[in-house]
Amino acid sequence: MDIKLHSFNLELKHTFTISRESHDFQETLIVVLTSDGYSGFGEATSNPYYNSTVDKMSAIISKNKAFIASLSEEEPVEFWRKLQPIFKDDMFALCALDMAFNDLYARKQNKKLYEVWGLETTKNPMTDYTIGIDSVEKMVAKMKELPWPIYKIKLGTKNDIEIVTELRKHTDAIFRIDANCGWTVEQAIENSFKLKELGVEFLEQPLKADDFEGAKKLYKASALPIIADESCIIETDVEKCVGLFHGVNVKLTKCGGLTPGKRMLENAKKLGLKTMVGCMTESAVGISAIAHLLPLLDYVDMDGSLLLKKDIATGITINNGVIFYADENGIGTSLL
Repeated sequence: MDIKLHSFNLELKHTFTISRESHDFQETLIVVLTSDGYSGFGEATSNPYYNSTVDKMSAIISKNKAFIASLSEEEPVEFWRKLQPIFKDDMFALCALDMAFNDLYARKQNKKLYEVWGLETTKNPMTDYTIGIDSVEKMVAKMKELPWPIYKIKLGTKNDIEIVTELRKHTDAIFRIDANCGWTVEQAIENSFKLKELGVEFLEQPLKADDFEGAKKLYKASALPIIADESCIIETDVEKCVGLFHGVNVKLTKCGGLTPGKRMLENAKKLGLKTMVGCMTESAVGISAIAHLLPLLDYVDMDGSLLLKKDIATGITINNGVIFYADENGIGTSLL
């Protein structure tokens, strides 16, 4: 199995701001695995919050190329299991490899990945579109630039309620709120009642990731469902969220790829939690991979490629929130 690495610096349409950072470009790593005339594609982005860089990911993959290449005939679950001990401290790199290998495996079977998994796609949820923190005027302008049925609004400012109140004047769309660990328990409880009146569907990770006592209070007192993000990173975190959150948002880069991500979602469903997958600001490679998990989801945030000035790949298409699969097998993507 041949392994190639490609790094890109993706330019965004607008400066993207959340409660802890802003950026205009997003570095990303594309992994291409080739075997028997087929190629599979995977992606993982850099992320300072999780100490992920393209150089770091490239180095650990390059160091272990021979071993990775020797696993070409494995099933995806075994491929991931054998790599996990090596990549346990770099789940982003493991994600890119796992994604590429799942893509390659499905292409070899001449099937789309969701078909390999035996999933039915007729009831897939729609994706939201994210509005990053900005002046209210610019946030309204972004909504008008792309009218959408569901918006995810990034908050964590001193005037969050005023922002949502103003945005509500300009659309009847469903709102989802992501405070990225930016609120206290008291703020989150108070805001939940006000935001429910403003047509908000749920709150995503309003408290700091390790504030489990606060999460317990919020879970009981909130007027809105609470979805874990930064508090639910790897597989063992799912069970910990029961009684603290109403649902979990699984990020493939954080948990190490499609293989563990799928298990997390299946486990969450068994535990009675709502299921969601979120994305980074990434290309059509990573976004197309998420699409194959849609049958397991209640909610999805897979708008990352829509935030780019120019994509580096083809793959799924999104029209007014509805996701359409590409004709290609595997995850259905190709580099341009």
